[in-house]
Amino acid sequence: MNENYNISSSPHIRDKVTSSNIMLMVLIALLPATIFGVYNFRHENAWLLVVVTTAVAVLAEYIYEKLMHKPITIGDFSAAVTGLLLALNLPPTLPLWMGALGSVFAIIIVKQLFGGLGQNFMNPALAARCFLLISFAGRMTYFVYDGVTGPTPLADMKAGEAVNTMNMLVGNTRGTIGETSVLAIMVGAMFLLLMGVIDLRIPGTYIVTFVIFIIIFGGYGFDAQYITAHLCGGGLMLGAWFMATDYVTSPITPRGQILYGVCMGLLTGLFRLFGGSAEGVSYAIIISNLLVPLIEKITLPKPFGKGGEK
Repeated sequence: MNENYNISSSPHIRDKVTSSNIMLMVLIALLPATIFGVYNFRHENAWLLVVVTTAVAVLAEYIYEKLMHKPITIGDFSAAVTGLLLALNLPPTLPLWMGALGSVFAIIIVKQLFGGLGQNFMNPALAARCFLLISFAGRMTYFVYDGVTGPTPLADMKAGEAVNTMNMLVGNTRGTIGETSVLAIMVGAMFLLLMGVIDLRIPGTYIVTFVIFIIIFGGYGFDAQYITAHLCGGGLMLGAWFMATDYVTSPITPRGQILYGVCMGLLTGLFRLFGGSAEGVSYAIIISNLLVPLIEKITLPKPFGKGGEK
């Protein structure tokens, strides 16, 4: 009996879906929010910031890998996704060089210096947004809509003023390029759900936890308009569906994903209600990214036959 057996390390069964396929589907899912944002802020030439930020992210990855004699990976579309997500998290009036600087920070500092795709410890786009927010707070909090400057609806609400939740739902309001239209964001999110790229566990837990938090501590009880305004503002939907679900920086265990969503919901609520800023989504996701190793450690199932009671 002469049979040859192929001995190899796991995994032994591989899915036909590749990283480039997934990233391409994410890019397609971001198109509705991108197109709406470019149209909504057409007077501020938002399209130019989107193009520059995305192109610089791809170029930065190419140049770094070329100089370091590493395989060129721009074909997996991950750099394009990072650049586009960063652009959608920026105010439309931000100078182009700041957007470009953010892309370089995201790709070189947060992604490549830690080993490239799959090795970064936090979401590169959100890390770059926080870097720009700390470095250029004035420009990062300068919002314009239809030629009129002013605060975002969440900032108005934090100051005790009334907001138009229908405008927030549609997107006819001030904010970052990609966060204003919840309808456009949800079209992309539904596409990712139908394609099986993401599931409801992380975004669902995140949103439900946040809603429960603001009902208890928001001071308005179960006020539908108050809850809707919070859900439609501050980039919560963009963050919950497109950044919190990042494969690299989110837990792989089902229980860990639920705990991860709970952490983000609680942190977002804390930052919004008790912090100085009316937003909080970016910092909540980044802090939760840092907690992922601990979350996975305490939620990883024990191997069969180990750790049981004697």
